[in-house]
Amino acid sequence: MDISSQSNIQMEKKQCTIQSCIKGDTALRNRNIRTLKTPCVAPSNDKKDSHLSVDDSWPSNETQSERHSRRRSSSNDEPSRSKGWLLLVAGLSFSTRLYKIKEPPHVCWDETHFGKMGSYYINRTFFFDVHPPLGKMLIGLAGYMSGYDGTFPFTKPGDNYEHHNYWGMRVVDFTKHLLARVVALILLPVFLYVTIFAIHIVVLNKSGPGDGFFSSAFQSRLIGNNLHNASMPEYLAYGSTITLKNLRIAGGYLHSHWHLYPEGVGAKQQQVTAYLHKDYNNLWLVHRQKNTNSKWGAPDLVRHGDIIRLEHKESVQTTRNLHSHLHEAPLTKKHFQVTGYGMNGTGDNNDLWKVEVCGGRKGDPLKVLRSKVRFLHKATGCILFSSGKTLPKWGWEQVEVTCSPYLKETLSSQWNIEDHINPKLPNINLSLLKPHFLEILMESHIVMIKGNSGLKPKDNEMTSKPWHWPINYQGLRFSGVNETEYRVYLLGNPVVWWLNLACLGLYLILIAVASIAFQRGVSMSQSRRGHCFVLMRGGGLFFLGWLLHYVPFYTMSRVLYYHHYFPAMLFSSMLSGITLDFLLKMADLLFHPPYCERLQRVGKVFILLVILYSFYLFHPLTYGMTGPLAHERGSSMARVKWMESWDF
Repeated sequence: MDISSQSNIQMEKKQCTIQSCIKGDTALRNRNIRTLKTPCVAPSNDKKDSHLSVDDSWPSNETQSERHSRRRSSSNDEPSRSKGWLLLVAGLSFSTRLYKIKEPPHVCWDETHFGKMGSYYINRTFFFDVHPPLGKMLIGLAGYMSGYDGTFPFTKPGDNYEHHNYWGMRVVDFTKHLLARVVALILLPVFLYVTIFAIHIVVLNKSGPGDGFFSSAFQSRLIGNNLHNASMPEYLAYGSTITLKNLRIAGGYLHSHWHLYPEGVGAKQQQVTAYLHKDYNNLWLVHRQKNTNSKWGAPDLVRHGDIIRLEHKESVQTTRNLHSHLHEAPLTKKHFQVTGYGMNGTGDNNDLWKVEVCGGRKGDPLKVLRSKVRFLHKATGCILFSSGKTLPKWGWEQVEVTCSPYLKETLSSQWNIEDHINPKLPNINLSLLKPHFLEILMESHIVMIKGNSGLKPKDNEMTSKPWHWPINYQGLRFSGVNETEYRVYLLGNPVVWWLNLACLGLYLILIAVASIAFQRGVSMSQSRRGHCFVLMRGGGLFFLGWLLHYVPFYTMSRVLYYHHYFPAMLFSSMLSGITLDFLLKMADLLFHPPYCERLQRVGKVFILLVILYSFYLFHPLTYGMTGPLAHERGSSMARVKWMESWDF
């Protein structure tokens, strides 16, 4: 063989080696080139590696270039098909969500609250809510962009919108969900979250119904609040009119009204509560231990250790004193009841309280806003306390005030003087008390957490329990209750819901089988091994997401609704996709190509058609329905009332 032939052979060997490295086909490394005309292919009698993928099991007489071309064509087609499906699903999502968005033309369920909050943003009026502000800000922005002027009162469900442009705010919500799905990183959401609160705080700079939930320092930044750029006497004196705010978050203002405690709840005397809003019934007069004639000149200051009497200023019938005795409190049974007692400012020794400045010494004066003050009941030795518990309807669902025999210093037993009126004393400016942004951010979240935990179920209120949700046991009425009204009913697609439930159980079984197979070293192809890893890792992530978004609700005592399951449902649906895809791809265990591939396509199309048909069956619940109720004769909805607990 001449030198030229040898060089050609060496060059072809290098070319084959390069191709082998690119394709990852280890079998080509040991092949010999026998002639110049022989292509780089594997001999027909080579044994197949048990770990080769399905793609490597094609006939051995296929050339390397043909195999490369087939793989490249297959890999190019897959993203194109995925993009097509994604665009189709996105288009269907937009069309189904926006269809009949204007119906019904009246207030539906939570639009009473969130529409009102959207109006607050448009009018720049401060309010309090237990949730972060993004969703409500988007509602307000959508209303503003679509021409809504923020004047509709949103008094109750069923109120007709008339000429008001409300559809933009219903769109109550699609933008929020879209953003929640698009923004899926970690640092960016944190940045956005803080930025949103910054905008929330800057926009809501006027006093409103949410002031009383926050500290006195927080309120001093709100335009129109009596503490905004206010001036008042710095030190408390006898003869002053004051309001006392509990330092516990959402602890409220010391409050009284002419209503009495009902029969069987301690002494039947005037109620004393903590109220979360500013009100004239929060005003109290500071008196000495005994009534004395007032003197001309500057009044005496109240100091640490003094014995005082607090007289309720705005009682309708009488001016009663803050009072306690050995009767048990309404809700906190180990504490004593606090009442309003006496006639026209006269009472008994149970009206006397010793003033203590936290960390103070005898003789220290009481500073407005700055001093943390406790009131020790002289007769019983208990301490004035805001329990944070919500009273029943007889107490107007205000916060319980008690006298606690446990003297340990807590925020619930500490108060600050917020409003202070005394024309005989010089005033100071309160502008220096405005908190910084981080203080506002922290306080806002603490108030939200406290407020959220305080949402207890009310009498005859429609609520649900966590075990109801995965089985789609009961929906929620959004609008309408009888056959003459336009009815909207929140209910999950039962096919999707129950399929998700079945897939949750099936996933656990498959995970157990796959784990045992891996531990015992069961031989499987590379493709099947990859499918198992997707099931275990990807499915495990979705299963964990479902657990974290669902299980904590079992520990909550607050009022719960059906829609609280929706975040967990999204994870459950994604887990169902992985589980069903795994089952279809495992069809090659029972069928040989091309039957297994056909089964996969038919299975996917079948699932899709079933879901689409179920959407068609139940779409009147979403888009609204009229006529007889489902349990009545002649109702078109009777055929889809699959469970007795569904009330539409």
